[in-house]
Amino acid sequence: MTRPGLETPAEADASESLEDRITIALRPVGAPLPIGLYALAAASLVLAGLQLGWIAPAEGKSVALVLLGFAFLGQLLASVLSFLSRDGTVGTTMAVLALSWLVIGLVMFRSPPGRTSDALGLFLIFTATAMLLNAATVVSTKVVAAGVFLVAALRFLATAVYELTDAVGWERTSGVLGLILFLLAIYAAFAAELEDALGRTVLPLGRRGKGKLAMHGSLLEQVKEISTQPGVRTKL
Repeated sequence: MTRPGLETPAEADASESLEDRITIALRPVGAPLPIGLYALAAASLVLAGLQLGWIAPAEGKSVALVLLGFAFLGQLLASVLSFLSRDGTVGTTMAVLALSWLVIGLVMFRSPPGRTSDALGLFLIFTATAMLLNAATVVSTKVVAAGVFLVAALRFLATAVYELTDAVGWERTSGVLGLILFLLAIYAAFAAELEDALGRTVLPLGRRGKGKLAMHGSLLEQVKEISTQPGVRTKL
């Protein structure tokens, strides 16, 4: 008698036969991280220019169009390609950023120049929280990318406080953090782009764990867990 949950010999033979006939096809795609980080850098620089007074408040709608036309679309593309590349963590992070730029851009476009929004402030608290959680997850594989997402979280938090309080000091703080984020994102994007183009690490990204395995592990090591990933396993 077989205990519940255990296969009979016939079932075990059938399972092995089925596994021999199953093929899982992987589709190579270009690395999506660089375009996502370049989009983040662009949005950070332009918005920082507005917050620091380099761009006149009257040009707020032009800034909103940059966020909608480049940052949102660039990071949305990076998100989709990340999910197709089986990197759900980066895909989720890029999706949060893309949709956040969409919301920020729409609010800025519809609001009078210099007007703050409590609703946007509360939304940015969510964005900052989500980015902190994403940074805590990504740090286990890519330290530099985690640092970028951490600074992004701090920047969104400072912007949220400004939107809720209308205190100019917080606007300036957010602008300075935006410049730091711009530099970090540009570095990380260029490092990831070089790595993809040359097939080896040139500028360090702080890869470790599965992140290091992705560049230096064998094909077997990289795909051995494929059967338990979304799209292959039975349930999400």
